[in-house]
Amino acid sequence: MHDALFWFCASIAVGGALLAMLRREPLKCALSLIASFVALAGLYFLLKSPFPAVLQILLYAGAIMVLIVFVIMFLNDESGAPGKGDISRGGLVLAVLILVPLGWILIRAIWNADLPMMPAAPEDFGTVPAMGEKLFTTWLYPFEVLSLLLLAAMAGAVLLAKKRLD
Repeated sequence: MHDALFWFCASIAVGGALLAMLRREPLKCALSLIASFVALAGLYFLLKSPFPAVLQILLYAGAIMVLIVFVIMFLNDESGAPGKGDISRGGLVLAVLILVPLGWILIRAIWNADLPMMPAAPEDFGTVPAMGEKLFTTWLYPFEVLSLLLLAAMAGAVLLAKKRLD
């Protein structure tokens, strides 16, 4: 049962991410991304890590996606309308001719690989104290760099939106 749930959540996560990349309509892309985020939360639950799973649902599938959908609706960009920028048949055939053999090679390499078994997770894996300790000791500097990167991205988005509104 555990394997079936894993494959179900993994296929929903990968399928949602692929649809988010391949769809033309921004709102449908956002909805596909929400499905992918919820499936990732399911994978966290299967790993017996409830804290990241709840954070995934509350923060990413909830708050951040509401913000993204709000921006999509606010900008109301018509460039993603169907029929514009369609892929040519030659490009599609070329993509299939390249991706199918590469996918087959990747699947065969993974299937034939002699990988060691993963060690068992520690008892406190995924709990709030364990994650807080790792985040603010081992991963403190990457965490701060990420916060500065997000701050710069927000400032850039505000500047780009201001130029567009003027």
